[in-house]
Amino acid sequence: MASLLSLPIANRSAARTALSLTHTARRTSSPPLQHLRSFGVSPRRSLSHFDTYLFVEKLEKNGMTRESAEGVMSVLAEVIEESIKGMEASLVSKAEQEKQRYTEKVDFARLKSELQLHEKNDLTLMKAENDRLMADVEKLKQRLREEVTRTQAGVRLDLNLEKGRIRDESSQQELKIKEVDTRIESEIAGLRTQIEQAKFSILQYLVGVATGSGALLIARNQLAYMRMMM
Repeated sequence: MASLLSLPIANRSAARTALSLTHTARRTSSPPLQHLRSFGVSPRRSLSHFDTYLFVEKLEKNGMTRESAEGVMSVLAEVIEESIKGMEASLVSKAEQEKQRYTEKVDFARLKSELQLHEKNDLTLMKAENDRLMADVEKLKQRLREEVTRTQAGVRLDLNLEKGRIRDESSQQELKIKEVDTRIESEIAGLRTQIEQAKFSILQYLVGVATGSGALLIARNQLAYMRMMM
């Protein structure tokens, strides 16, 4: 950096361009830790692909001296080297990546086993609940059958009692009817007896009346005959 400050004013524009490139390289080569990704680390590559000679020539064409261009190139090479080191430090090694992958497989297998166990337990619980519900349904059916049987028995008993009561009432009505018939027949017989007695009394009265009338007629005829004889 000190070599850059010592450059002439005419060559500072090219130096600023080189510094802006180095700053851009630093910003892009150092990602935040929370955005790190897992990559395998390949063997460290050399900077042989970086054409230092061509870069120095471009700086010289922009007005820098050979010594200044080489200084800027050296600083840029150091910045790129630091950027590569920072990127390599932020990457995950292949062994760690394999370890992480194995851990994920183990976690996935454990999660799968737990899910299968939970599913099996849920199925067992559902089957037990289903069996309990079926048992409750059977109990309700049995209770309903018993209730229907008890209700039918009660209805039959009520019907039998009602039939017995109706028969008793019919018997009582028949007895009452027979009593009424007997009383009517008795009264009719009494009326007949009274009528016969009345007829006999009337007949006796008529006989007495006829006898008295005959005796009067005889007595009247005798008186009449005696008057005629006198």
